Amino acid sequence: MTEDMNATDLKPENNTDIEVESAQIDLDELRRRFDTEARTRTLSGWQYKLVLIVAIALSLFHFYTSGFGLLLAIKQRAFHLALVLLLVYMLYPASGKSRKDSIPWYDFILGGIAAYVVLYHVIYFDYIVMRAGLPTSMDLTVGFLGIILLLEATRRVSNPILPCIAIFFLLYCYFGRSFPAMFAHRGFSIQRIINHMYMGTEGVFGIPLGVSSTFVFMFILFGSFLEQTGMGRFIIDLSMALAGGSTGGPAKVAVLSSGLMGSISGSSVANVCTTGMFTIPLMKSVGYKPYFAGAVEAVASTGGQIMPPVMGAAAFIMAEFLGVPYIHVALAAVVPALLYYFAVIVQVHLEATRLGLKGLPREKLPKIMPLLKKKGHLLIPLIAIIYFLLSGYTPLKAAYYGILSTLAVSFLSRETRMTIPKFIEALDSGARGALGVACACATVGIIVGTATLTGLGLRIASAIITLSGGVLIFSLLLTMVACILLGAGLPTTANFIVTSTMAAPALLQLGVAPMAAYMFVLYFGIAADLSPPVALAAYAGAGIAGSDPMKTGGTAIKLALAGFLVPYIYVFNPMLVLVGFKAIPFTVSIGTALLGVFLLGMGSIGFYKTKMPLWVRAVALAGALNLLVPGLRSDLIGISVLAFVHFIQAKKAGREVASEVSS
Repeated sequence: MTEDMNATDLKPENNTDIEVESAQIDLDELRRRFDTEARTRTLSGWQYKLVLIVAIALSLFHFYTSGFGLLLAIKQRAFHLALVLLLVYMLYPASGKSRKDSIPWYDFILGGIAAYVVLYHVIYFDYIVMRAGLPTSMDLTVGFLGIILLLEATRRVSNPILPCIAIFFLLYCYFGRSFPAMFAHRGFSIQRIINHMYMGTEGVFGIPLGVSSTFVFMFILFGSFLEQTGMGRFIIDLSMALAGGSTGGPAKVAVLSSGLMGSISGSSVANVCTTGMFTIPLMKSVGYKPYFAGAVEAVASTGGQIMPPVMGAAAFIMAEFLGVPYIHVALAAVVPALLYYFAVIVQVHLEATRLGLKGLPREKLPKIMPLLKKKGHLLIPLIAIIYFLLSGYTPLKAAYYGILSTLAVSFLSRETRMTIPKFIEALDSGARGALGVACACATVGIIVGTATLTGLGLRIASAIITLSGGVLIFSLLLTMVACILLGAGLPTTANFIVTSTMAAPALLQLGVAPMAAYMFVLYFGIAADLSPPVALAAYAGAGIAGSDPMKTGGTAIKLALAGFLVPYIYVFNPMLVLVGFKAIPFTVSIGTALLGVFLLGMGSIGFYKTKMPLWVRAVALAGALNLLVPGLRSDLIGISVLAFVHFIQAKKAGREVASEVSS
């Protein structure tokens, strides 16, 4: 889940044999433009060493506590957040006009104060516990400073959207009487708000930060160690070997590599800016339109956030909210994620067929067996993680042993060996990669705290149900819109916490299975990365492709159409997320869903064997919906439509071939 890979690290080893259009793009500038977490200072001398020491200390603290036992919850979270805030103030400038090559004196002071007011929970732990619910003026002063400094740190490492949302919720806590009757409450004093948000585990130091300070950080660190072994380049090479020679191969390489990288990455935009620097020029070189190439990369990278095992860290938080083991969430996410990626693969294949695009020459692609022989051992840590999780280990222990296995297997090859400089770089980049997630989780704690203090989540749920008249499909549509709006511009973890707190209760009240409800809001919250006008992942893809951002975003929505429909499927058929699992119905549901996604791809691209008339596309889309909706009658209608479309298109294609031969 790290975000510091260089594009050059991701090129296949035999890239000299592959003709790829050179992308004349400043990768650092592109990432700074779309990925706020990449806007760090470039330090040198003693300041660089100081930051390095703090980053290493943060990583080692988490590695040690995950292996030998966590501290008390509030102390674990406080140590985590204190070091995070100190690093943020040293690494991230206050504005675009601030100096990028040194740390100003005031940021040292702000970082020091931020660390102290967070560690206040550790220093005065016994006193705070003894006077729980009766804060002193010092407690309130520290709490006020802590909230302000946290919001400023989040603004620097992320963007103003999340802090502004948090401030709105704080104002809502105070001015509750002034809101419309549907959302009004009696209002709370400033002292009560600060005490609730900062001095206990309901707000800033709540579950989101608890997850960040345990599971999430360790998986980020695990991804950082994998990166240092050359895992990123291995994934690109493996994707090239598997799909590079097929029809429209480069686009399939983009889908496979971005999906695999995204499954352990914490950011859609960062994933686009790393794998996309290779895959987008490669797609353009074989004939894909720039806007289509950028859209494919954006959709594939965004899908990584719903692909197990990590799911942008949302899987861990979802498990906490549901009160189930993490492995249940990861397994439940498998089928929806596969349907999403199958839809993208179908559409890029049909688009390549429509344009007559071929794959790359086999002789210019990596050979899969030599590649696996040379670097296949890098897959062992991923297999080990899955084994530990399935064996009942906690995600924390699984990540801990995953890092140890990464260190061990790296020595099986000189090229992947974890040297001392690589080890230090892994600790440093792991800590840096966790800063955005940690600040977002702490800030989102304010939003969660508002819900527990005022009952806002239930009020929003009542509003959605009232507006929809209690009809489930209308409630789903309103929830979808709310999630896309709430998720705009937010990191995955913050995105999920906000949408699950604000939007999911409406679905739960209507009897939707909790797993399906939380998956629904996760999907549509992440969809904001593709949906204009925000669409950060799509705009990053457009920046690399040199295409029109809005056209790229519109194409991304079309490619991700299945992603907009799949959540509705598992709300009405929760067996796809393993709720009420029965082997035969589950198998039938997957089969019909795959056929439905295939029909959906035809209708979306408008091509199957030959160009599809508009009315045939409409029929295909209608058939797709029937196959995606559970039920024997709808399945039979959908299968009949599929057979009809196949017959019509095959006959039309035959006539066109005969016409060409006769002419």
